[in-house]
Amino acid sequence: MTLFELAAEQKSAEVTDWAARLGWVAGLLLFVAFVYWLMRQGWKWRGTLQSDLPDLPGMPDAPGEPKLTMSGRYHGSTTAGQWLDRIVAHGLGTRSRVELTLTDAGLAVVRPGARDFFVPAERLREARLDKGIAGKVLAEGGLLIVTWAHGEKLIDSGFRSDRAAEHATWVDALNTMITTTEGTAR
Repeated sequence: MTLFELAAEQKSAEVTDWAARLGWVAGLLLFVAFVYWLMRQGWKWRGTLQSDLPDLPGMPDAPGEPKLTMSGRYHGSTTAGQWLDRIVAHGLGTRSRVELTLTDAGLAVVRPGARDFFVPAERLREARLDKGIAGKVLAEGGLLIVTWAHGEKLIDSGFRSDRAAEHATWVDALNTMITTTEGTAR
Protein backbone atom coordinates (compact mmCIF):
# COMPACT_ATOMS: atom_id res chain seq x y z
CA MET A 1 0.00 0.00 0.00
CA THR A 2 1.39 3.39 -0.99
CA LEU A 3 1.36 6.58 0.97
CA PHE A 4 -1.28 8.04 -1.35
CA GLU A 5 -3.59 5.09 -0.78
CA LEU A 6 -3.25 5.47 3.00
CA ALA A 7 -4.01 9.18 2.76
CA ALA A 8 -7.04 8.54 0.58
CA GLU A 9 -8.47 6.03 3.09
CA GLN A 10 -8.10 8.32 6.13
CA LYS A 11 -11.07 10.54 6.85
CA SER A 12 -11.78 12.92 9.65
CA ALA A 13 -13.94 11.52 12.35
CA GLU A 14 -17.47 12.80 12.32
CA VAL A 15 -18.68 14.78 15.30
CA THR A 16 -20.81 12.46 17.36
CA ASP A 17 -20.81 14.22 20.72
CA TRP A 18 -22.81 17.38 20.01
CA ALA A 19 -23.81 17.77 23.66
CA ALA A 20 -20.17 18.14 24.75
CA ARG A 21 -19.47 20.69 22.02
CA LEU A 22 -22.56 22.73 22.85
CA GLY A 23 -21.58 22.58 26.53
CA TRP A 24 -18.14 24.02 25.74
CA VAL A 25 -19.65 26.78 23.60
CA ALA A 26 -22.17 27.66 26.33
CA GLY A 27 -19.38 27.67 28.93
CA LEU A 28 -17.27 29.97 26.79
CA LEU A 29 -20.19 32.36 26.28
CA LEU A 30 -20.86 32.43 30.03
CA PHE A 31 -17.19 33.16 30.69
CA VAL A 32 -17.19 36.07 28.21
CA ALA A 33 -20.40 37.45 29.77
CA PHE A 34 -18.85 37.16 33.25
CA VAL A 35 -15.70 39.05 32.17
CA TYR A 36 -17.85 41.78 30.59
CA TRP A 37 -19.88 42.05 33.83
CA LEU A 38 -16.65 42.39 35.85
CA MET A 39 -15.43 45.19 33.57
CA ARG A 40 -18.75 46.99 33.95
CA GLN A 41 -18.61 46.66 37.74
CA GLY A 42 -15.07 48.10 37.69
CA TRP A 43 -16.29 51.10 35.68
CA LYS A 44 -19.13 51.67 38.19
CA TRP A 45 -16.74 51.27 41.12
CA ARG A 46 -14.37 53.86 39.62
CA GLY A 47 -17.33 56.27 39.28
CA THR A 48 -18.22 55.68 42.93
CA LEU A 49 -14.64 56.42 44.01
CA GLN A 50 -14.77 59.69 42.06
CA SER A 51 -18.18 60.75 43.37
CA ASP A 52 -16.56 63.58 45.38
CA LEU A 53 -15.88 65.40 42.10
CA PRO A 54 -18.23 68.41 41.85
CA ASP A 55 -20.82 68.65 39.10
CA LEU A 56 -19.54 69.88 35.74
CA PRO A 57 -19.98 73.57 34.93
CA GLY A 58 -22.83 74.25 32.54
CA MET A 59 -22.80 76.46 29.48
CA PRO A 60 -23.08 80.19 30.19
CA ASP A 61 -26.02 82.11 28.77
CA ALA A 62 -23.74 84.43 26.78
CA PRO A 63 -20.34 82.82 26.19
CA GLY A 64 -19.24 85.50 23.73
CA GLU A 65 -17.86 85.45 20.21
CA PRO A 66 -15.99 82.27 19.19
CA LYS A 67 -12.23 82.73 18.81
CA LEU A 68 -11.65 79.16 17.57
CA THR A 69 -13.85 76.19 16.77
CA MET A 70 -12.89 72.58 16.22
CA SER A 71 -14.73 69.37 15.48
CA GLY A 72 -13.23 66.01 16.27
CA ARG A 73 -13.17 63.35 18.99
CA TYR A 74 -13.19 63.58 22.77
CA HIS A 75 -11.04 60.73 24.12
CA GLY A 76 -11.65 61.15 27.83
CA SER A 77 -10.28 62.84 30.91
CA THR A 78 -7.67 61.77 33.44
CA THR A 79 -6.12 63.10 36.61
CA ALA A 80 -3.57 65.70 35.46
CA GLY A 81 -0.15 64.18 34.92
CA GLN A 82 -1.43 60.60 35.24
CA TRP A 83 -2.42 59.66 31.72
CA LEU A 84 -3.80 56.24 32.71
CA ASP A 85 -5.99 57.37 35.65
CA ARG A 86 -9.26 57.79 33.73
CA ILE A 87 -12.02 59.88 35.29
CA VAL A 88 -15.47 58.40 34.68
CA ALA A 89 -17.60 60.52 37.05
CA HIS A 90 -20.15 62.84 35.43
CA GLY A 91 -19.63 61.17 32.04
CA LEU A 92 -16.04 62.41 31.62
CA GLY A 93 -14.95 58.88 30.70
CA THR A 94 -17.35 58.59 27.77
CA ARG A 95 -15.70 58.89 24.37
CA SER A 96 -17.67 60.83 21.81
CA ARG A 97 -17.63 63.24 18.92
CA VAL A 98 -16.92 66.78 20.07
CA GLU A 99 -17.37 70.39 19.00
CA LEU A 100 -14.95 72.69 20.86
CA THR A 101 -15.48 76.43 20.96
CA LEU A 102 -13.02 78.82 22.58
CA THR A 103 -14.41 82.18 23.67
CA ASP A 104 -13.25 84.89 26.08
CA ALA A 105 -15.43 83.20 28.72
CA GLY A 106 -13.75 79.79 28.36
CA LEU A 107 -13.89 76.48 26.52
CA ALA A 108 -17.25 75.00 25.50
CA VAL A 109 -17.20 71.21 25.03
CA VAL A 110 -20.31 70.02 23.18
CA ARG A 111 -20.59 66.24 22.89
CA PRO A 112 -23.51 64.72 20.97
CA GLY A 113 -24.75 61.66 22.84
CA ALA A 114 -22.79 62.57 25.98
CA ARG A 115 -22.89 65.30 28.58
CA ASP A 116 -21.70 68.76 27.49
CA PHE A 117 -19.60 70.90 29.80
CA PHE A 118 -17.91 74.27 29.96
CA VAL A 119 -14.48 75.16 31.34
CA PRO A 120 -14.40 78.80 32.47
CA ALA A 121 -11.28 80.73 31.37
CA GLU A 122 -10.07 81.17 34.96
CA ARG A 123 -10.02 77.38 35.42
CA LEU A 124 -7.86 76.66 32.35
CA ARG A 125 -4.28 75.82 33.35
CA GLU A 126 -2.38 74.53 30.31
CA ALA A 127 -2.68 73.22 26.76
CA ARG A 128 -0.15 70.92 25.12
CA LEU A 129 0.28 68.30 22.44
CA ASP A 130 0.81 64.75 23.65
CA LYS A 131 0.68 61.23 22.32
CA GLY A 132 -1.71 59.54 24.69
CA ILE A 133 -4.46 59.55 27.27
CA ALA A 134 -6.16 56.57 28.94
CA GLY A 135 -7.22 54.16 26.22
CA LYS A 136 -5.83 56.13 23.27
CA VAL A 137 -2.24 56.37 22.04
CA LEU A 138 -1.32 58.13 18.82
CA ALA A 139 1.80 59.49 17.16
CA GLU A 140 3.70 62.17 19.07
CA GLY A 141 1.60 65.35 19.14
CA GLY A 142 -1.54 63.55 17.98
CA LEU A 143 -3.72 64.69 20.90
CA LEU A 144 -4.61 68.12 22.20
CA ILE A 145 -4.50 67.90 25.99
CA VAL A 146 -6.20 70.67 27.97
CA THR A 147 -5.45 70.84 31.70
CA TRP A 148 -8.11 72.51 33.83
CA ALA A 149 -9.09 72.85 37.48
CA HIS A 150 -12.31 71.27 38.68
CA GLY A 151 -12.91 71.66 42.37
CA GLU A 152 -9.71 70.62 44.12
CA LYS A 153 -8.58 68.44 41.22
CA LEU A 154 -6.56 69.16 38.08
CA ILE A 155 -7.91 67.30 35.06
CA ASP A 156 -6.39 66.54 31.65
CA SER A 157 -8.94 66.21 28.83
CA GLY A 158 -7.86 64.75 25.48
CA PHE A 159 -9.17 65.89 22.11
CA ARG A 160 -8.26 65.03 18.53
CA SER A 161 -9.30 67.32 15.73
CA ASP A 162 -10.59 66.04 12.41
CA ARG A 163 -7.79 68.22 11.00
CA ALA A 164 -4.70 67.55 13.16
CA ALA A 165 -2.93 70.64 11.79
CA GLU A 166 -5.27 72.72 14.00
CA HIS A 167 -3.74 71.39 17.22
CA ALA A 168 -0.80 73.82 17.32
CA THR A 169 -3.12 76.81 16.81
CA TRP A 170 -5.28 75.61 19.71
CA VAL A 171 -2.28 75.17 22.00
CA ASP A 172 -1.06 78.69 21.22
CA ALA A 173 -4.52 80.27 21.64
CA LEU A 174 -5.28 78.45 24.91
CA ASN A 175 -1.88 79.17 26.47
CA THR A 176 -2.12 82.84 25.46
CA MET A 177 -5.59 83.02 27.00
CA ILE A 178 -4.36 81.33 30.20
CA THR A 179 -1.43 83.75 30.50
CA THR A 180 -3.72 86.73 29.89
CA THR A 181 -6.33 85.45 32.39
CA GLU A 182 -3.66 84.86 35.06
CA GLY A 183 -2.23 88.33 34.44
CA THR A 184 -5.60 90.05 34.91
CA ALA A 185 -6.48 87.94 37.96
CA ARG A 186 -3.47 89.27 39.88
